[in-house]
Amino acid sequence: MIKRILFPIAIVVAGFITMGIIIKTGPTMDQKPPASSAPLVRTWIATSETVQLSVLTYGSVLPRTESELIPEVSGRVIKISPSMVSGGFIRKGEILLEIDPLDYEVALEQARASLAAAKSELTNAKKAYERLLDLAKQQSASQSQQDDALNRLRFGQASIREAAARLSRAERDISRTKIKAPYDGRVRSKRVDIGQFVNRGAPIASLYATDFAEVRLPLHDEELAHLDLPLAGQESPNQPTAILRARFAGANHTWEGKIVRTEGELDPKTRMINVVAQVEAPYERSGNRPPLAIGLFVEAEIIGNTVDNVYIMPRSALQANEQIYVLSSEYRLQFRDVNILRTVEEDVYITSGFKSGETICLSTISNAVEGMLVEPVTETGVLSS
Repeated sequence: MIKRILFPIAIVVAGFITMGIIIKTGPTMDQKPPASSAPLVRTWIATSETVQLSVLTYGSVLPRTESELIPEVSGRVIKISPSMVSGGFIRKGEILLEIDPLDYEVALEQARASLAAAKSELTNAKKAYERLLDLAKQQSASQSQQDDALNRLRFGQASIREAAARLSRAERDISRTKIKAPYDGRVRSKRVDIGQFVNRGAPIASLYATDFAEVRLPLHDEELAHLDLPLAGQESPNQPTAILRARFAGANHTWEGKIVRTEGELDPKTRMINVVAQVEAPYERSGNRPPLAIGLFVEAEIIGNTVDNVYIMPRSALQANEQIYVLSSEYRLQFRDVNILRTVEEDVYITSGFKSGETICLSTISNAVEGMLVEPVTETGVLSS
């Protein structure tokens, strides 16, 4: 009877003991704070720097001086210089082409003969006039005879001037049968050969000078604020440097030039203005660098002004209404108006609106309000608050 009573009690006690052991030795639940609803944002500690501004643009290489070679006399071509070919280099004063001078030599001899005859006539006219003056003193010559002698003298003087002018023109025509290079340059094209008859005033070749090459570079009017350019015909003592880059013959090359002037018109549709970069001695070889050939398409970097205390950050940091979000010490948003110097691709240059050392929000936040709590993150994780 006693066993029947004690056995259930023992089972109940054993159960409680087992339950206590399980509770004591079982896993425990860690207490965790509720998850934060503050958005995660990337941040940057504002650091200013000194920036050398520059502007990128593109253009094609052109000759500074280009002209048509035009004969001033007509005739048949009897000689052409070996340099007188497309792409040939020429020197100033070099005889490029000769025209048959025979007709002009004949004209020169005729002019010389006419001048000699005119001088002879003038000598006789002077002697006749002087004799009539002597006779007039003796009252042996009439007034009409004196007038005739004076007219003959004046006609002889006029004939001298006319003959001298013809001789000068004949000598000039003789010299023009040899066509010379007006400057050191290169032949772009020629349209004449030996045996061909050329007419006065008809172009026979195209030339350009090789002392300088120029590149017309279009710029937006807003970019002019970053460059010290000679505007409105003003001479700039410090001409901006232009670094020209191009890929030629399978390699990248650079040339250095100067911005020498701006063109006078602003395109009303594109708001672009052309500036002109000039490169001295473009065909001078430097190491393995090729000449700056006419027609080459180049990228130009124009070196502009130097600006101190500039903050460069990603464009993503620029929020609505062109504001920047600054984080307070409690990681709350502060809206700041800023002064944007310029925007270049994915970077924005800012000159004022915050100070060095302040934490800037780089992430875009939708429906942000001032004082909103955020959680800054770094590359390694969330910053502890």
